[in-house]
Amino acid sequence: MAKEAAPLADDPVVEQRLIVISEELRCLVCQNESLAGSRSDLANDLRRELRTLIKQGKTDAEIREFMVSRYGDFVLYRPPVKPSTWLLWLGPFGLAILGVVALFVYLRRRSAEIGTPNVLTDEERKRAEAMLQEGGK
Repeated sequence: MAKEAAPLADDPVVEQRLIVISEELRCLVCQNESLAGSRSDLANDLRRELRTLIKQGKTDAEIREFMVSRYGDFVLYRPPVKPSTWLLWLGPFGLAILGVVALFVYLRRRSAEIGTPNVLTDEERKRAEAMLQEGGK
């Protein structure tokens, strides 16, 4: 049942660069795991591709650019701030502000309801008095 261990690069420098680069990239299958930590088949293929690019003499920036051009900004754990990623960067802050505003409105309405006394109409008051007198007999 056990799989054979994946071979490491012949050159430890290449392997070290591969680890550094793949820590910054997201596994496209696992999505919440880095490419370095994922054991999916696609991650193995991508690491193999990264090794090839490193051996070809590509810089880290060129390798990241290659991955982004192929898979989009989603492949980066820290995508750049640009119009297409504004929602990704600013969305959590917007949701937090919206939540605080909703909480504030809710608490204001609640305190207004608690602060106003319940006023009975004359008919309700007469009914309540009648119920109290019946219960006391």
